Amino acid sequence: MSRTKSIGARRHRKIKSEAKGFKNARRKRVKTAKEAILHAGQYAYVGRKQKKRNFRSLWNIRINAGVREHGLTYNTFISALKKAGIELNRKMLSDIATNDKEGFKALAEEAKSALN
Repeated sequence: MSRTKSIGARRHRKIKSEAKGFKNARRKRVKTAKEAILHAGQYAYVGRKQKKRNFRSLWNIRINAGVREHGLTYNTFISALKKAGIELNRKMLSDIATNDKEGFKALAEEAKSALN
């Protein structure tokens, strides 16, 4: 019952393959590679949460820039849209503000009329 490769060697191979693209000992040494993989996983997890935050912030900035051309602020625009019963998420509003100026102008006018 002789095995050519032990279970440990397979485990090491798996760790080293996950550490491909890392530099120096983080790629070559099993113990260091294992630690690097764990940290990389933590950073990836946090990064996925930050990505959502960053995109929402970007959308808000784009909406604010578009709304200021029509004499409103972001805050008043969003509240006016809610009063008018227009339910568009910020991603769509941002897209309209950047790509469809006429459509966004119509939304801004609708929001202004809802304020009065």
